[in-house]
Amino acid sequence: MINAKKITSTFRAFRNRNYSLFFSGQSLSQIGNWMQRTGVSWVVYTMTHSAFMLGLTIFVSQFPTFLFSLLGGVVADRYSRFRVLIITQVASMIQAALLSILVFSNHYTVWEILVLSGVLGLINAFDGPARQPLIHDMVTDKADLPNALALQSSMANLARLIGPAISGLVLVKFGAGMCFLSNAISFVAVIISLLLIRLPAHVRPLAEKKISSDLTEGFNYLKKTPSISMILLMLSFTSLLVLPYNTLIPVFAKVIFKGNAATFGYITSFIGAGALAGSIFLASLKKDADLKFVLLVNTIIFGISLLLFSHLTNFPLAMVLATLSGFGMMSQTTISMTLIQLYSEKSMRGRVMSYVAIAYFGMLPLGSVIIGALSQKIGAPDTILFEGITAIIIAAAFSGFLRSSWLKLKE
Repeated sequence: MINAKKITSTFRAFRNRNYSLFFSGQSLSQIGNWMQRTGVSWVVYTMTHSAFMLGLTIFVSQFPTFLFSLLGGVVADRYSRFRVLIITQVASMIQAALLSILVFSNHYTVWEILVLSGVLGLINAFDGPARQPLIHDMVTDKADLPNALALQSSMANLARLIGPAISGLVLVKFGAGMCFLSNAISFVAVIISLLLIRLPAHVRPLAEKKISSDLTEGFNYLKKTPSISMILLMLSFTSLLVLPYNTLIPVFAKVIFKGNAATFGYITSFIGAGALAGSIFLASLKKDADLKFVLLVNTIIFGISLLLFSHLTNFPLAMVLATLSGFGMMSQTTISMTLIQLYSEKSMRGRVMSYVAIAYFGMLPLGSVIIGALSQKIGAPDTILFEGITAIIIAAAFSGFLRSSWLKLKE
């Protein structure tokens, strides 16, 4: 029988009205976001047939986030995060609409798509540092915060499961323009849900410092808080050398498995299914669960699954490992963000999350270019094999830090 008490515990964050509204609006928008991501990758690959260009596409879409995220963190700590989020959502809707108009016109180049992708990266530099701390503000019982972030990840990964699958079918039937238009429309749900949220009035800092002083203060805070900086360091290495494996999925879909856009959507959806399962697993953990040890185990699972997936040509078996890789991958950002928000002071949270954006959105695009170029030299299968081995090495390198609290509990 289904344990009703267990289900209630798994979804306990929904007791917070503001969080429930935020979650519901984001759900539809995240599906649209994944439709757009899938559409952009497929259009670029079909136009260029280049793994390097796939890496460059991700680089252009995320590197502006790296460049401006520290400024985004300062803005999130100085001004109303709620208003910043409203602005970024409207701007994202406009970007998706422009992308759809460009493609529907049927007169576009790959560089025009890259420019609009770069615009989205700039928007995300201000969106991320405001979004994550705002979730903290929406949860009245802070014991529910890990559950809220895990549910947020579950929603994002469910969108990762549904979005690419829908996108694959839409790409075949209607083309990429419809994927981008669907994403633009989905932001309406986000904006409506945000307008229904009621939060305490924002109180600006009594003495505003220079931006350079705020940035220095954030960096010094990280230096004296190793519980945060070590997690950021691990996330940086993983984002640079392992997480960009997604860059090569179109190559596997078209070359290794001899498929089309729908095949690409299916592979991405299987990865999303694994990530969703991992997110639900995280949401179901007890409040006193050792998240650092779970991060260690999941990183090892991630590495082994990539290693085994790399040279498979049997599609059904490969999808089993794709699902397993999604399960392991999910923890890299979800657990990292949860731990960092739990450990950071409220006044520093926006700037700390801007460093998370650097560790993720900064390293991931650089890694995508590296992985794309490496794939051109040694092929996609051997590149994925390299990433799997690297994940295991990273897990071993940080095992002492991640096992520390678990060993104390054992003693």
